[in-house]
Amino acid sequence: MVVELLVEGAFGGVFWSLVGLALSRFVRDVLGRVLLAGVLIAAAAFYVVFAAGADAGPAWLAVEVLGVLLFGGMAVLGIRRSPYWLAAGWALHPVWDIVLHNIGPGRAFAPEPYTIACLSWDLLTAALIAVAYGTGFVGGRRGRTGRTEPVAAGVDVP
Repeated sequence: MVVELLVEGAFGGVFWSLVGLALSRFVRDVLGRVLLAGVLIAAAAFYVVFAAGADAGPAWLAVEVLGVLLFGGMAVLGIRRSPYWLAAGWALHPVWDIVLHNIGPGRAFAPEPYTIACLSWDLLTAALIAVAYGTGFVGGRRGRTGRTEPVAAGVDVP
């Protein structure tokens, strides 16, 4: 069952990553980033739903909301600043999934299939974002968006 869940998570992560990266490459970079950021925020927000549904108490709800704020902050930085914030958020999310909710105290209310599938989803998404931007497949390094470094005031740009 664990292998099947990891495969399922891998397919989901690859699918949505490719959709986001295709939007970034062929439409507008910000659209792909918004999609990848939104899914990261949703992945964290599901734990709020799980905790509330299990009546885990106000302390757990506060912890889960802090998780949404943490990953939401990284998502916003990934949209507004560097896409590597998105990659970092996705790379760190398995700690939330596995350490806190699969083997940790959150196991009492977090569905094991969700935490396991998220492991492969999160890590593959992080890797695809890092590779796509690092190689220039998407983002300013492809030359499509023109100049990527700031221009000093008063300098004539050809």
